[in-house]
Amino acid sequence: MPQPISILELTGARALEGELPPAKIDLKLDPGDFALVDCPGRRRASWFGDLCSGLVPLSGGQIRFLGHDWEKLPDDYAAALRGRIGRVFHFGAWIGSLDVATNILLPQLHHTREPREALLEQATEIACALGLPGLPLGHIDDVSAFDLARCACVRAFLGKPSLVVLESPVRGVFAELRPLVLNAIATARGDGAAIIWLTEDNATWRDRSLPTTHRLRLHDRGFWATGRAA
Repeated sequence: MPQPISILELTGARALEGELPPAKIDLKLDPGDFALVDCPGRRRASWFGDLCSGLVPLSGGQIRFLGHDWEKLPDDYAAALRGRIGRVFHFGAWIGSLDVATNILLPQLHHTREPREALLEQATEIACALGLPGLPLGHIDDVSAFDLARCACVRAFLGKPSLVVLESPVRGVFAELRPLVLNAIATARGDGAAIIWLTEDNATWRDRSLPTTHRLRLHDRGFWATGRAA
């Protein structure tokens, strides 16, 4: 039987520029894998999310997503493929002129042909699973920081992504969101997604109860594994 295609493969990848020295980066994530990455600094976490998404030029090596080399894809094909990546951004990435619901749906509306009605139904289901009564109405300024953190998770898990990149999705002040996010992660992994959780929180990094398959560090000296979890 043919082997399933890996979700994400970084093979000797060297970034042309960014938050790390030009060290080789190697990582392979298969369906259902869950990588916890110790990554101090919000800029560095966002840079690594961009790297995995094929948005950072390479000076060497290769990054493949669902078997496709990012640097060899036409721009329109690469943009469509990014519709298979869900992401919680450190810096929010909200568009203030749009309402919250449109902000949540926008990546899927842009990258896929999924009907808006179907996306709304799925987004509402995810929102309820994350403790919201539904998709919030109004604009970004009308929503509390805690609810906005939940909305960011709704956006990340919408569309049954193949890869979910979480940049400190709960942080210290949103600790009560943690079990709900872990439930969403379990569902996504069950559907075959790979997860990357980037954290600068020492308590999260030291939590051995997290069901990770990989534990890695992304520091000034480069990127390396601290061991594969059970």
